[in-house]
Amino acid sequence: MSAPPYLRIVEDVKARVARGELKEGDRVPSTRRLAQDWGVALATAAKALTVLAQEGVVRAEPRVGTLVTAWRPGTGSRGQAGAPRAGGGEHELTPERVVAVAVEMADAEGLAAVSMRGVAGRLGVSTMSLYRHVRDKDDLVGLMTDAAIAEFPLPDEPPPGWRARLEVSARLQWAGYRRHPWLAWVTSLTRPRPSPALLRHAEWALAAVDGHGLDPDTMMQVHILLYSYVQGIAANLELEQQAQAVTGLTDEEWMDQNAPYPALLTLGAYPTFVRVVEDLGGDFELDLDRLFEFGLSPLLDGLALIIEGGRA
Repeated sequence: MSAPPYLRIVEDVKARVARGELKEGDRVPSTRRLAQDWGVALATAAKALTVLAQEGVVRAEPRVGTLVTAWRPGTGSRGQAGAPRAGGGEHELTPERVVAVAVEMADAEGLAAVSMRGVAGRLGVSTMSLYRHVRDKDDLVGLMTDAAIAEFPLPDEPPPGWRARLEVSARLQWAGYRRHPWLAWVTSLTRPRPSPALLRHAEWALAAVDGHGLDPDTMMQVHILLYSYVQGIAANLELEQQAQAVTGLTDEEWMDQNAPYPALLTLGAYPTFVRVVEDLGGDFELDLDRLFEFGLSPLLDGLALIIEGGRA
């Protein structure tokens, strides 16, 4: 009976270390690369890396990747209860290290892959040790959110004019979502997190439109509308990442196989849609960056009618 796929990955990495192909300090292939090379789901590749960390073969280094340790065959598994762990040991664990590894996991595998147990496994420490640094997963996700947004800080000095200020905020938020696709799913519009990083953007946006004769309700609506525009487009980033992981197809490959829904289009109920698609001749490509740019200026043009007109 063949071993489960994740164990085959584990044994392959161990064998490469034993042969000297992977040396101490070398980067191990990423979760996504392992999934592609082995033809497995991201979760399977992630489980393999977690087992390797638990056994002391690799360690996670924030902003660097997963590196080979000094492990050698025959030294035994260091992932057993009561044994020392890889990744520097529990005494070197810090909140920043926990958050950084969790962010890397979410970036590579999606937010669903992040759990207290999974992060501990990737760090090579016991799950209980994490609770000395974060209260629970919700607290961890909050810290991850702040850390991810903080990578794109607002400038110390705002540019002149409300429009330039709002555009700066929108572009920095988009950059954050672009680097960390899972962010759009934890920055809820209706149930916002008490996040200092997000509140800085709220303060920035409200200060940008302050002094234009708007009442507080209108000021808040302007801020939320711009925020939801960026977040709404960004939500598709992780959806596409998940879809690729499940189907193994890029969005273009999927469209080639499924669009333009011939069974529906032959019904004759969508003449304008059919005409536009035919006129495009297959040249249209949905690019989320382009869509963000396409809509940002018109949105700000529309807001100018409210802000510069001082309409409450």
